[in-house]
Amino acid sequence: MRIAVVGAGGVGGYFGGRLAQAGEDIIFIARGEHLKAMQASGLRVDSFLGNFVIQPVRATNDPRQVGLVDMVLVAVKAWQVPEVAPALMPMIGEETGVIYLGNGVEAPAQLTHVLGAWPVLGGLTRISAAIAGPGLVKHLGIEPFIAFGELDGQPSARVEALRLAFERAQVKVSVPADIQAAMWEKFIFIAAISGVGAVTRLPAGDFRRVPESRQLLEAAIDEVVALARRRKINLPEDIAQRTLAVIDGLAPTVTASMQRDIMEGRPSELGAQNGAVVRMGLESGVPTPVHAFIYAGLLPQELKARGAG
Repeated sequence: MRIAVVGAGGVGGYFGGRLAQAGEDIIFIARGEHLKAMQASGLRVDSFLGNFVIQPVRATNDPRQVGLVDMVLVAVKAWQVPEVAPALMPMIGEETGVIYLGNGVEAPAQLTHVLGAWPVLGGLTRISAAIAGPGLVKHLGIEPFIAFGELDGQPSARVEALRLAFERAQVKVSVPADIQAAMWEKFIFIAAISGVGAVTRLPAGDFRRVPESRQLLEAAIDEVVALARRRKINLPEDIAQRTLAVIDGLAPTVTASMQRDIMEGRPSELGAQNGAVVRMGLESGVPTPVHAFIYAGLLPQELKARGAG
């Protein structure tokens, strides 16, 4: 497949790199020193599952140079999706799919607003990875997993082609019957662990074992579950317990990317995670006091990171 990967950070660099390693036609859309290093020396991925290097790498900062592709994998931060959406248009043909692989549940609607409904699919990943230097992505933990599908749940040739591509790349892949429910299941997890991790400034192993912060974590999970059910998302009855079990099963040192961004003074996905829970809760009439506390407590630092505080 001819696939454009928009954003070559932890998610885009790892999954795009694995596809390129397996022989797929991958074009990375990147920028800055990371792009320059990739163009000069290739893309290196250091992983506990095995290191690899992609060289040469096809990479550019201009989607207009790419031409039409079979699939666009968007792997930027959630708050960047509306910004990059118009730039995707030169790569989209009649059969092209566009999948956002980051956090949150609002990206499909944001992409559809710009691109129309036909190209947009749903997707999610599970991985802990980040840029460790120009041209270098470090896979920090969690067995890589990717899921995607048509938003209406129907099978399609483009979804099947991408599934086979990831299978050839030996990446664990799934096409759920209900991709929107799968995206919300991840959102329940990521909004809770990101928010509680960011306010405690501690990894999962520390905040999950203290009764008071564990209670905060459980309440954060419950609020997103209640919001999803109000919005008619078809979730398992035991989703809250399953989500908590996943968090309990994480390595004690795990931190979420939003937490790391906040702690390092960078713009984060606060608005697309805890802020989104608060917004959607107000729209749907679902109380979200824990996420409101998290959002309000972290917002001053977020504004400062964006130069507005």
